[in-house]
Amino acid sequence: MNEPPFGFGLPGEPGDDSERSSSGGPGDAGGGAGPLGDPQQIAEALRQFADLMAYQGGAINWDLAKNIARQTVAAKGDPSVLANERTQIIEAVRLADLWLEDATTLPSGIRSATAWSRSEWVEATMPVWTTLCQPIAERAVDTMSGLLSVSQDDLEDLPPEMRSMMSSMSGGGAGGAGALGGFGGLGEMMRRIGGMMVGGQAGAAVGALAEEIISSSDIGLPIGPEGTAALLPAGVAAFGSGLSVPADEVRLFVALREAAHHRLFSHVPWLRARLLGAVEDYARGINVDAEALRDAMPQIDPSNPEALNEALSGAALFSPEDSPEQMMALARLETLLALVEGWVATVVADAAKNRLPQADALAEAIRRRRATGGPAERTFATLVGLELRPRRLREAAAIWRGLTDQRGIDGRDEVWGHPDLLPTAEDLDDPDAFVRGKPEFDISDLTGDTPPTESASEDADAKPGDADGKPGDSDAKPGEDGE
Repeated sequence: MNEPPFGFGLPGEPGDDSERSSSGGPGDAGGGAGPLGDPQQIAEALRQFADLMAYQGGAINWDLAKNIARQTVAAKGDPSVLANERTQIIEAVRLADLWLEDATTLPSGIRSATAWSRSEWVEATMPVWTTLCQPIAERAVDTMSGLLSVSQDDLEDLPPEMRSMMSSMSGGGAGGAGALGGFGGLGEMMRRIGGMMVGGQAGAAVGALAEEIISSSDIGLPIGPEGTAALLPAGVAAFGSGLSVPADEVRLFVALREAAHHRLFSHVPWLRARLLGAVEDYARGINVDAEALRDAMPQIDPSNPEALNEALSGAALFSPEDSPEQMMALARLETLLALVEGWVATVVADAAKNRLPQADALAEAIRRRRATGGPAERTFATLVGLELRPRRLREAAAIWRGLTDQRGIDGRDEVWGHPDLLPTAEDLDDPDAFVRGKPEFDISDLTGDTPPTESASEDADAKPGDADGKPGDSDAKPGEDGE
């Protein structure tokens, strides 16, 4: 082997001399205390590595992911939320939710309002991140379990301490010449290493995303606790810097968007599952580059988790399969994201009108931030190989605006009553045609126990004259078979 695996470096690197001299011992004069340096450092690194390998929470080490995310946030600065900032956020959310009463028929979806630091955002959203990343993470772990091209020569080149540790974890001895000996459990160990690698990369990506997040609904997906409206004061301040807009107006505008998202996600019961399910369906079709994983293995270092993320950051680790199923999942996701963002933009514009003088400028700043690809896009590309971007945002907003003008707030919001009533990707190609082509939104057949196609098929089978008093046909209405 050209270099020791798992990030345990050779002596002679900067800083090694002082570390070796501080350890003392008879071997210092001869070039250090052994081939890998300070025995105490080796023992501590091996202990940390063994602890990581002993993780029992599943194939992916999500504890490591959360720890690395928090470390990433702390390294870049994570100011605590002050009492006056928390009060300002809570008051802004309450006022924004009140303003929305005139802009939508959907009731409030907020049960509590709060302000989060970036670390608190990581803690609150990690359960959803684990769900979104699970399909591709499991595939990466399965790929790792197949990387068993470890020859006996490679094992003999390992330092005695490492060989002993690997032997104990795999359930066997050191092995004899020409055979792998007791390394029959190496596949399971590789799976654990894969879970550690994926967890480390996911944590670093989520930590990087936290630096630019402004609210719990910022990326358009319901990743926070249901009913909890939360703004990040540090993120809101960063978003407002350079816009020449008063801070309280920026805060109120972001609060309006947060409150609008919560109304939609809380009172459209199927929307949350559809959005997150589309992400998971897309992720299941991602291919994992086994060579990129193999090349990153030497960078695993329990004392320096960031080194692994640096090794993987430049690698095209995940690539889409471009299967019909995956392309359909991507189309569903992009359309739903655009419809959610377009509806939020429409109701926020109506609520902010005559209340926030800079509402148009703030809305345009949000559109540029979402449409050009921001932190969410980079994070999802890292985690699930997906560019998360509402590409048809303007078209979707045009549909919601047109429906508001044509049918009023009630008629517009009734479209969320059933997924079959929503505009499709084809409808986004011609928003005016969708608005003109739906004269009535009758959801009575779509909300009961009878599938919507059954009533249509029964009406189609009815013969002219069947309604002339025959038993069971009294409900048939003329012209229903022409709908």
